[in-house]
Amino acid sequence: MGSIPDPGELTELAQPSFDEFQRQTSLMTSCTLLWRELSDHFSYLEQDLLKKSEALKLKIQTLDKETKESLHELEKREVSIDGSVEIAIGNVEKHKEAALLVLQKVDPQDDDENGEVDDGDGLVLKLKSFCLRMDASGFWGFISGKKKELEALRAQMPLALADCVDPAKFVLEAISEVFPVDKRREKSEKNNNDLGWACVLVLESLIPVVVDPVAGKSRLLVTPTVKERAKEIAETWKASLEERGGIENVKTPDVHTFLQHLVTFGVVKKEDLDLYRKLVIGSAWRKQMPKLAVSLGLGDEMPDMIEELISKGQQLDAVHFTYEVGLVDKFRPVPLLKSFLKDARKVAASILEDPNNAGRAAYLASRKEQSALRAVIKCIEEYKLEAEFPPENLKKRLEQLEKIKAEKKKPAAVAPANKRTRTSNNNGGLMPPAKAGRLTNAYVSSFPAAPTFVRSPSHGQYPAALPPYPSPPHVYGSRSPPYAYSPEAVPALAGSYPAPMNYPAYGAYGNGMAPTYQQAYYR
Repeated sequence: MGSIPDPGELTELAQPSFDEFQRQTSLMTSCTLLWRELSDHFSYLEQDLLKKSEALKLKIQTLDKETKESLHELEKREVSIDGSVEIAIGNVEKHKEAALLVLQKVDPQDDDENGEVDDGDGLVLKLKSFCLRMDASGFWGFISGKKKELEALRAQMPLALADCVDPAKFVLEAISEVFPVDKRREKSEKNNNDLGWACVLVLESLIPVVVDPVAGKSRLLVTPTVKERAKEIAETWKASLEERGGIENVKTPDVHTFLQHLVTFGVVKKEDLDLYRKLVIGSAWRKQMPKLAVSLGLGDEMPDMIEELISKGQQLDAVHFTYEVGLVDKFRPVPLLKSFLKDARKVAASILEDPNNAGRAAYLASRKEQSALRAVIKCIEEYKLEAEFPPENLKKRLEQLEKIKAEKKKPAAVAPANKRTRTSNNNGGLMPPAKAGRLTNAYVSSFPAAPTFVRSPSHGQYPAALPPYPSPPHVYGSRSPPYAYSPEAVPALAGSYPAPMNYPAYGAYGNGMAPTYQQAYYR
């Protein structure tokens, strides 16, 4: 039998085994943690790959669907070409025959471009007579003098243009007098009034006429020659921007005409989208601009454009753009309208701080706030925002401002009473003779002033011997002007007039009292 080992030796042998066990335990724990980390990482990669795979499948399905729709649309367009051409040829022949009949029966009296028409039927007949004869010059001369009948023209013009043999060519010839370059400057300086409204009206009216009856708006019935001519006109207008002073200085009617021209004839260029965006932003207050922006292909840039309008203080215009592209949830209209009113009040307050002409400043400030209130109220009613932004308080404020404006005009109605006062007091009263106000330098002299009256309880107690306003020295050249007295000199009349209206010095009394102001744009 072997000998029994010493207990001390067992202790020495067991100690290394326990340390090894702890080391192995720690290693297993580290491996377990590492395994979990790797497992989680690979699980994340697997999930990410699955998501990307699903996204790719969805995109492939979308592209397949769009491809099928595009192929179907192309096939439909190809099949419909023959039908559209037959319809177009039939219309041309019909209009040609009608034009020949009109030319045979033409009445010289009907050639009056500015002839009066009795009603809507007369208007459309007059327009059709120009269109049937392809008389673009007479057509343009007729409509350019009918701005007061704008709505009637808008309703009847598409019907008239439909009778043209070539409506697109007819429209280009009609507006060529003022677009792309205003040729009237070469002929006469008297007829340089703005005709941008007429250009836009004609271009808008052409769209339903040139739309393909089968394919719809996706194809316009414009001949290649006319379309090429429309492209040249667009390039000419762009080239003339430098002569007009750049994008910042070009007139809004010209911008509107140019953009409508691009949309009407389908000559939009993707490389010019940045130019279109700048032009739209510069004329964003025009009612048609949101629709034109979408038609120009700026739909994807609308959020950035709306942000730009808000940063420029054009919150009202931003509201119209948000509704056009359906971004109302992202750009809430009510906060934008309230911000617009707040900015308008700040501008009005800054105008009131003008120390040079307090009367004019008050008028301009009131007018600014009134315009803003009217625009916001109209916007609330147009988009049915009464529940979120009740307009009652705005209407009360507008009525208050209009009432103040009406009260300030009351002194002008007292003028006849002043004449009667002058006449009755001419022989001893306080007022000078009526014909004395023809010089502007009265009382501006170093000569002694006329004697002042002594304050008395009533007018009847003035001394009878006191002469009624003695004539000033000969250097005046005339007697003193009317109203040239002060409350200090005549205290009895000091309170008989309304509060001071900040009128200019009496030397300019004969001039126009009401200053001229430029109309502020607010729809």
